Amino acid sequence: MVDLARYDDWIAWLTAMAESDDSVRSAWIGGSAATGGWDQWSDLDVVVLCSPGCSIATYHRWLEAARATFDIRDLWELPAESWPDGRQCFINLQDRPGLLAEPTRLIDLYIGDVSDQHTHVDVRRHGTPRVLHDPDGLLVLEHEDVSAALEAAVAQVAQRRVTGEWLVNRAIARGHVAEALELYLRFPLAGVIRLVRAEHCPWRHDFGPRYLRRDLPPEVADRVEALVPGAGSADLRELSEQCFAWLEELLERLAR
Repeated sequence: MVDLARYDDWIAWLTAMAESDDSVRSAWIGGSAATGGWDQWSDLDVVVLCSPGCSIATYHRWLEAARATFDIRDLWELPAESWPDGRQCFINLQDRPGLLAEPTRLIDLYIGDVSDQHTHVDVRRHGTPRVLHDPDGLLVLEHEDVSAALEAAVAQVAQRRVTGEWLVNRAIARGHVAEALELYLRFPLAGVIRLVRAEHCPWRHDFGPRYLRRDLPPEVADRVEALVPGAGSADLRELSEQCFAWLEELLERLAR
């Protein structure tokens, strides 16, 4: 089990809040504390599930209680429309955690309505959560069937391939450097990452570059990172050629 000691005060507070709040049905810690990769810069990912229709009021009530209990230096609240059945925020206990001058103290808090979508956790994708409160045993750990989502994701990469190459190379030819870079990252590089994940880590096919070194063989991760602009001496035109060639190779192999 990872050492969460620097969040002990928060974990104790979260547990007490969950146990004393009649609207809360389940609460746990996920993120890198569950999946692996936890270090001194990791935030604390917390999921709190409430009786249907209670999550928004609970979110505001808990946030008010957190402000009264902790010295919150910065708060980022995702727009209300980000989640149809809950709210999410990032609570900073440091002025500038991005300086990495000290171990991070940052809480990623999601409070939502209880549902099968939220209570069924694929441990291959999200690791084994650390349960804080689940008196009714709502949390279900499973291996989800991702085959349909994976097939659709690969099909979308294949459909975007030709148009994506035109968009990227047109921007390069026009000398629109910023546009070309954004399109390169969005189309061929993101497509390659999706496809190598489909080969080596299908249950996390949609995780993008997160956990890349954990989920892919070292030589594949090296090849992906060599395609990142600035990682080597190749310019964007050369990277585009290499990336689209690999994309084609991966699509052919997956088709077989």
